Amino acid sequence: MTRLTFVLWALMLASWCAMRYPAMRRARRQKTAIDKRTALDMSLLGFCVLGLVVMPIAWRLGALQGIADRDQGLLLLIAGLLAGVAFLWLFRRSHKDLGKNWSVTLEVREGHQLVTQGVYAHVRHPMYASFLLWGVTQALLIPNWIAGLAGLVAVIALYASRQSKEEAMMRQTFGAEYDAYCARTSRLVPGIF
Repeated sequence: MTRLTFVLWALMLASWCAMRYPAMRRARRQKTAIDKRTALDMSLLGFCVLGLVVMPIAWRLGALQGIADRDQGLLLLIAGLLAGVAFLWLFRRSHKDLGKNWSVTLEVREGHQLVTQGVYAHVRHPMYASFLLWGVTQALLIPNWIAGLAGLVAVIALYASRQSKEEAMMRQTFGAEYDAYCARTSRLVPGIF
């Protein structure tokens, strides 16, 4: 069962890479109007790579030598698979709705438009919500407390650091239009938070 759950996790990672690559290429061609990147922001992105990619692979290669391993049942596998499908759908939908307006860091592109359609009509940060789902997926599929939870911890740290800075940057760029958008949407979960 452990091999199967790792293969499912790896397939989701490969799907994520396949979806992210075109957006990365497109973003490199866009000129930046506002750049709010910080050393902390870049470090937290690195922490996400460590937690969401490196730790599960290191665990599978035996780096943790069985420390903090846990049982993996069918229920966790099914829940992980469902969370993973939701993660990939929301991630893809977020990228599609953002189009040219996406950036991996705290940046506003030249000609940037406030996106309020698609999933953005319901939540302001669906990309972060998708990454939180990825962290949950990993926690369910990787039967090790350290490697399984590493991604979720990293994503929560990134979101906690970025959310207010990103909203301030959008408010600076779009003013009252962004305030009105915030008034009618939730941050991560429609109608809840």
